[in-house]
Amino acid sequence: QVQLVESGGGLVQPGGSLRLSCAASGFTFYTFSRYTMSWYRQAPGKERELVAVIISVGSSTNYADSVKGRFTISRDNAKNTVYLQMNSLKPDDTAVYYCGAAHQRAGTYWGQGTQVTVSS
Repeated sequence: QVQLVESGGGLVQPGGSLRLSCAASGFTFYTFSRYTMSWYRQAPGKERELVAVIISVGSSTNYADSVKGRFTISRDNAKNTVYLQMNSLKPDDTAVYYCGAAHQRAGTYWGQGTQVTVSS
């Protein structure tokens, strides 16, 4: 059973930075490198939305328009970890951030989430 554990959330002032980490474990048939990894977020009263995704092959990335140029997703396959570097944070970035791991045959897995609050 794949397990994902997010960390790095917290309270930050507008314009500040945070780096989220998602440590993955429990891989059996397919290794971490074969999973497409993503970060989603959900603000109070809103639906969960995709923030960034990094695919398994070639590590191509894609971002929501609202975070382009400010957020960077990356992965370290040797450490089974995916990161989300968040710069120039805005109050609208306040949300619970979730890490997701997806494989066409193995399914999709989610972490428990980490709270990010941007406020002065």
